[in-house]
Amino acid sequence: MGGDGERTTARMRNQLPTPPSQPAIQRDDAGGLTPLTDEQREIIELARRFARDELAPGAAERDRDGRFDRSLAEKLGALGFLGMLIPEQYDGLGLDTLTYLMALEEIAVADASTAVLMSVHNSLPTQMILNFGNEDQKERLLRPMARGEKIGAFALSEPESGSDAASLRCRAERDGDDYVLTGTKSWVTTGSEADVIVVIARTSPLDPAHRSRGISAFLVTPDLPGFHVGKKEDKMGLRASPTVQLNFDGFRVPAANLLGQEGQGFIYAMKSLDNGRLGIAAQALGIARAALEHALDYTSERQQFGEPIRNFEAIQFKLADMGSRIVSSRATLHATATLKDHGGSTTLYGAMSKLLASETAMWVTTQAVQLLGGYGYVKDYPVERFFRDAKVTEIYEGT
Repeated sequence: MGGDGERTTARMRNQLPTPPSQPAIQRDDAGGLTPLTDEQREIIELARRFARDELAPGAAERDRDGRFDRSLAEKLGALGFLGMLIPEQYDGLGLDTLTYLMALEEIAVADASTAVLMSVHNSLPTQMILNFGNEDQKERLLRPMARGEKIGAFALSEPESGSDAASLRCRAERDGDDYVLTGTKSWVTTGSEADVIVVIARTSPLDPAHRSRGISAFLVTPDLPGFHVGKKEDKMGLRASPTVQLNFDGFRVPAANLLGQEGQGFIYAMKSLDNGRLGIAAQALGIARAALEHALDYTSERQQFGEPIRNFEAIQFKLADMGSRIVSSRATLHATATLKDHGGSTTLYGAMSKLLASETAMWVTTQAVQLLGGYGYVKDYPVERFFRDAKVTEIYEGT
């Protein structure tokens, strides 16, 4: 990162209040087995402080109420965390994938709902605009998205089209200077709050032999006439992150909002999902780490038979397995991120990283609930929230 890294961390540092005089709780180093530069350590610490001071205190309440807090997104943007992968020429930080994923893990330790906003925004809409948009689209949208003034979302799935994304049926037909969209998009993360949504729709009739052909990407903004948010899902986990349907019924999108070339949208989406899986893997690791940390604290304090239960060998074995799975999954993710930063393809290893990290999150949170016993099953302790949040990491961004 060098000199640019010093400017970057100075810019981020100036957005945070002075840290408290008392020492912060010492946590596992998000770098794991990855050697870190001084700039990376500072960015991780900035993310850790923000997560601890701004996100953690209200996470349980936001989860209980299913409430999205726009001000947290604005603060993330002011710090630069929503523009980590956007070049500096568009007001981003221009950081590498590895640094971004380590910061994202810190956010997920405190609040997985905020982490999924950060993940989707950084890896899907902003990267699609950066990689496939024209200069006008980049200038108009990337700057406010990097600053957190505009939130991005991604709409690919449909009620009958999930893992088989090439079977999508949402139509976009050219009509003069517009495209007319008709259909429904499902499971749109932050779709009700987003200011820029990349919508994937079919611009040519479905060809059974070549289903992925004739699919295009469009930049949809809620200020366009007829924009309609449909059902909001009442979810088990990530309750502070709104997940909605978007209903298009003759919805007109200016032709200037076509992203890239007509008919290439499916390719754009698949390439971008390679990035998205890395973000979800980091989110899953943050959830698992939070569960392990609370399990360590609880087993150190909980007394049975005259001593802390952490002294019992069976408990130690379980804690050791939890920690080992987290470190192993993180090592795979960081190796994949390094491969991406050096220009390699992450299609295979990104899927592996997401698989390992999501299964680790589900397993570790299950063990944490078990270690806390009855207390793991009630909302007085956060591990039941971690358990609920972990499950979806096995489902979305590639089941």
